[in-house]
Amino acid sequence: MEAGLTLLGQLKREFGCKEVDIRAYSPLALAYIGDSIFDLMIRTVVVARGNRSTDQLHKTASKYVKAGTQALMAEVLQECLTEEEAAVYRRGRNAKAYTTAKNASVAEYRKATGLEALMGYLYLQDETERAMALVKLGLEKLGLEL
Repeated sequence: MEAGLTLLGQLKREFGCKEVDIRAYSPLALAYIGDSIFDLMIRTVVVARGNRSTDQLHKTASKYVKAGTQALMAEVLQECLTEEEAAVYRRGRNAKAYTTAKNASVAEYRKATGLEALMGYLYLQDETERAMALVKLGLEKLGLEL
């Protein structure tokens, strides 16, 4: 990666991605990318904490990326969000999704979608430090350790 260039910046440059007004993205598009960003953060920490079988890595990461845990995290983070972040979260939570989680209630799935939308928004705004800080704070508030 080029010095001083973020992953997002390098991807945009290498693939010729044009600048898009982030407000033009649907909340479900933000959640789509945010799901991957959240997953990447969790998986990165899980792998960094010890070389284990892929089955063990998957079982550990799955506890954190499932809708139920994401919903709890979204709840405990509400008071920590800026007005802008809270608005993005609400847009994601209130979006009409055409899928459901396998092992979560509709309410949990909606909250998880809101959190994922927020993660996607922060990533696309190139604010990954803020996204990581929120995830870390959420885990701490829930008493969870990776």
